[in-house]
Order: sequence, then C-alpha cells, then structure tokens
Amino acid sequence: MNFHPHALWALAGVFGILILATPAAHLIEKRRQLPTAGELTLRVRSWWIMVSLFSAAVLLGATVTTWLLGFISFLALKEYLSLIPTRRSDRRVLFWAYLTIPLQYYWAAIGWYGMFIIFIPVYALLVISARKVLIGETEDFLRSMGTIHWGLMMTVFSISHAAYLLALPEDVAPAGGVGLLIYLVLLTELNDVAQYVWGKRYGRRKVVPRVSPGKTWGGLIGGCATTLAVALASAPFLTPLNPIEAVGAGLIIGLSGFLGDVVISAVKRDIGIKDSGSLLPGHGGILDRVDSLTFTAPLFFHYLYYLYY
Repeated sequence: MNFHPHALWALAGVFGILILATPAAHLIEKRRQLPTAGELTLRVRSWWIMVSLFSAAVLLGATVTTWLLGFISFLALKEYLSLIPTRRSDRRVLFWAYLTIPLQYYWAAIGWYGMFIIFIPVYALLVISARKVLIGETEDFLRSMGTIHWGLMMTVFSISHAAYLLALPEDVAPAGGVGLLIYLVLLTELNDVAQYVWGKRYGRRKVVPRVSPGKTWGGLIGGCATTLAVALASAPFLTPLNPIEAVGAGLIIGLSGFLGDVVISAVKRDIGIKDSGSLLPGHGGILDRVDSLTFTAPLFFHYLYYLYY
C-alpha cells in the first residue's frame, strides 16, 4: 500500500484539531459553558488515544490496519454478547461466531468480494444455525439465533466494509484505499462530535425521545451540515468523488451515522443500560464508539463501489 501525502496531511489535520481541542475543552470546563463539560474533556483525552492508535496502524500498512479493525470487531462482538441474555447452550455456538472474524477480514484483505459479501449473511448463518440444532436445544431458538446473527452483522460484517476499502484498486482514488478509509473514519467520527456539540449548544426539539433523549434536531442538522462541508472539502484529496458525489457521501455518512447511533441506543435501552461499557472514558464502551460506523461503513462502501468499481 502506497502512502500518499494527502493521507498524511489528513492525519496531521486531525492531530491539529486535537491540539486545539485540548485547551478548548479545559476552558469550557473551567467556564462551565456546557452542562457536561467534564465529559467533553474525557472525550478529548480518549480521542488522543484512538487517533494515535489508528494513525500508527495506518502508517504501518494495510495488513496492520485490517487486523486492527478486526480486533475492534472482536471487542465489539464480545461486548455485545456480554450484554445480551445468553444461556449455556448459546455459549456452545459462540466459538463459531468468533471464528467468522478472522475469516471475514481475510476475505477483505485479499479483496475476494464474492466471499466477503456472502460469508456472514449466508454461510455463517447456516453453520451457526446447524450447530445450534445439533446441540438439541430448541427452546427460544429464533430469539437466540436472531440476537447472535444480528450481532455478527452489525459488529463484524458491517465494520469489515471499512477494511475492504484498503483492498480496492489503488489507481482510482488519489490517495488510494488508505485515503478512502481515512475519509470514512474522519467523517464518521466528525459527524458524531459535531452532532454532540451542536446538540448541546442549540438542540431543543428531540428527534427520537423514547430511544435517545439526547438526540435533537439541532444536533442532527448541524452535524450533517458540518459533515457535508468537510466531505466536500476533503473529497478531491482523498477520494475520486466529484462535488455532487461528495455531497451525496456527506449526506449518507451524516444521516446513517445518526441512525447507527440511535439503533445501538435502542439495543441498550432494550437491555436496560446507558453505556455498553467503560473501556473509553467519556465514550462508554467500544459499541458506543463504533455504533455510527456500523451504518456508515457499508453504506459508504457500496455507494463508492457502485460509482467507481
């Protein structure tokens, strides 16, 4: 994988934003301009760790980046399975669920699109269902298979689309596959931050109060507008998208990022928890951090794949 200077500049820009955000967060906390200012400072600290790990993996090459994303899928699936109600018979098939992770990311790494796109939706479903039946346990079979396979689709299949960007032909995008991955992750996480900040400052009317009371129309509109502007500005350097297509990508990532967030919020509300974990201070668990990516990664990938590959 050739590392284009545009990708380096994009990562440098993210670190520049963090350098500015660090004292700004402390100032906001000191002046109490936001009701959750302490949380904002914790979020910035966690961002330093996450951005540093992501940047290091990207600089080390496509293989390291792919397996980092695979490890994130592992942590997300593990966290999800630790939250949902499971029985002893369920645990006897979880080995097969975890086994899909290295296989799915291997298909992504070698660019085998046919196997990549059907492995979890078809083969993993059939194998895990058959293994479940062979145990001889039929009570709550549909509930058990539904929760396990839904978790695989969200935490492994969806997120693995981000890794497949690295396997796309290098000559199409100006910064290659790594530029596409940076574009996706940058816009997804920027959208989360922008919706959070706009919502805290100007949010009044709730979008889905019964699912996620903190989501407001002000946050959604402001976040999508911010994401769209950055998508348009950065597209010529990191993607093959023309201005109209870049606007489409910005809207897809802005809106689908919001939907991914509220879908995971619905799961947590169904289970009866606020955060999926405490791995990331200020962010909660790994599911709280990749919730938007579960929607943005496959939708952006297939949008791009349809247009150029």
